[in-house]
Amino acid sequence: MEGPADRFKWFGEGFEGFPKILPDDCVQYTLYLIDAKLSSLEVRAQLREVQTAATALCKDLLKDFIWQREEFRLELKQEDGLSFLQGRTNFGDSVEDEWLIVYLLRELSKQFPQTWSRVVDSDGEFLLVEAADTLPTWLNPEVAENRVWISNGSLLIIPKERQKEKAHSGSLRLDDALSFIQDRRTDLLHLPAIESEAFYRLRRYPAQIQDSLHQGLITIPRKLASVLHEKAAYISPAVEAFYLRDPIALRPLQSQRPSKLLFSPEDFVTVSVKFTKVGFAQLKGQDFETPRAWTTSNTKVRDVFGRKGYEMGMKVTCGFEMLMSDPQNIDKKPVREINLLLEDLQAGEEHLPSDQEMLKWEWRDDDESWLDINFEDFEKELSGRYGQTPLGRSAGFGDKTAHENLRRMVSRFEKFLDDDDGAVQGAEFLDDMDNENDNDSDSDNLDAPTSGESDEQDNEKEPDIDEDRFASMMKEMMGLPATGTSDSSHTLTTNRDSFAIPRAESDGGDEAKEIRKVMHQMESELRDVGALSLEPPPIDKTSRKKSPPLLVKSDRNAAITQVSRPHETPQDLSSSDDEGELDIDFKRAKELLDQFTAI
Repeated sequence: MEGPADRFKWFGEGFEGFPKILPDDCVQYTLYLIDAKLSSLEVRAQLREVQTAATALCKDLLKDFIWQREEFRLELKQEDGLSFLQGRTNFGDSVEDEWLIVYLLRELSKQFPQTWSRVVDSDGEFLLVEAADTLPTWLNPEVAENRVWISNGSLLIIPKERQKEKAHSGSLRLDDALSFIQDRRTDLLHLPAIESEAFYRLRRYPAQIQDSLHQGLITIPRKLASVLHEKAAYISPAVEAFYLRDPIALRPLQSQRPSKLLFSPEDFVTVSVKFTKVGFAQLKGQDFETPRAWTTSNTKVRDVFGRKGYEMGMKVTCGFEMLMSDPQNIDKKPVREINLLLEDLQAGEEHLPSDQEMLKWEWRDDDESWLDINFEDFEKELSGRYGQTPLGRSAGFGDKTAHENLRRMVSRFEKFLDDDDGAVQGAEFLDDMDNENDNDSDSDNLDAPTSGESDEQDNEKEPDIDEDRFASMMKEMMGLPATGTSDSSHTLTTNRDSFAIPRAESDGGDEAKEIRKVMHQMESELRDVGALSLEPPPIDKTSRKKSPPLLVKSDRNAAITQVSRPHETPQDLSSSDDEGELDIDFKRAKELLDQFTAI
């Protein structure tokens, strides 16, 4: 089997640099102005207009909005004589921030139809990932790069040309993509099915912008309340500092003198603070032991202001303390701005807000029920019955196919749990989806059983064995007395039929007869040598002196049997003294018994 083709070019073969890979949780977006009639200076001038319009759009739609990590921003760049706008945003754990950027790019493309935008993240063309169920077979990840563009509010795709792209193994270079848009714009593919799936999450915008935020009442020091009132977005870096804390970051909070803290636990007030829903959930779900610096005010303040608001306020305040005291954050923009505010307060240029002034602030406490999982809605999601939209899509996660696959997986798992025949060997998942996907590979499997062999396997039955009788039979075969059996003449013949393998309904009956025949032969041979006798045979003393007996280990049964020498006849043995002592090599017997135990 041939390995994957190596498309890496060395320095002498036209090396173009190492491939650029985006960090995790990052989205990169680029806007091009494609118009052959415009000069490079005119292109840059219009790009500045687009940049200004993007800033105005953000102020209009994102008033008081809080980004999880980094905000949306466009910078004018130039590479290889080509000018364009580009930005990169780290959205952290908030995927909604990534889709908000897609929404902003689509709105900008409506205002400036001559602009062409593309957006990618660490997964590549994630818009195609959203529309994976509707993509044509040729549009796979190997050829999707530089093919997906947003223009005039639509999603357009550059088709694949086999002849021209054969040298690049189906991949499309950026300069070729821009040339295609400029020269053959009418050949671009606009597929409504792909577009509706790719932009499906945008249907909730712009209302989703405010729905992604949460506002709640917390108890914090007055100094910190003044900082948050100046700019609510400072809460995000503080929440992240608290969420990603380590023992080194907690050192300032272990101080014996709370007055040394930047936000000392004193002069508490209750204010309404705005969070991102992701950040609020991160704070709410963290177990945090009260720091040493807060132990003195813990009980008193909690009784006055309430436990709920106090604990959240303590986490927020500690997050700001860790953010400001970490030397690694000294160059971050929020840290620099907060330091300037605190310097103005210390210099007397600004004053802390009074209680009367704080009464004029926004006062809101949102419901936290969105943190709870409604299992009834989850069941509806599994069954695909949750809130159907006019487009036939469910209002929940995924699409109908995802719902069906998930529901089938859960139903099969429940069926296995309810199966009384299930054992420690595990579950046998007979997944129809896997059978459909693996038809080709199954047809090439030469070792797979045929239908006839499968029928024979289904007709076979497990033998019904009585463990007590089986143990008794084994003891008799070894010449040992059976436990709890009064009849000393109980032999292998009486037990053999009790656990014999049942006759199969198919041709397996001949095999059972053969097994019984072999068992009869084995029994006859064992009886001839006295292996099945419970009483040891009498031994002639004179013959014992001439030739001592041998201890022989029977095959797989470890039966210790006394066997006569070849020159001794049965008559000699029968005439021997019954009261004679049996000369046994006990050391050898013990070794044989140990070997039998190990089997």
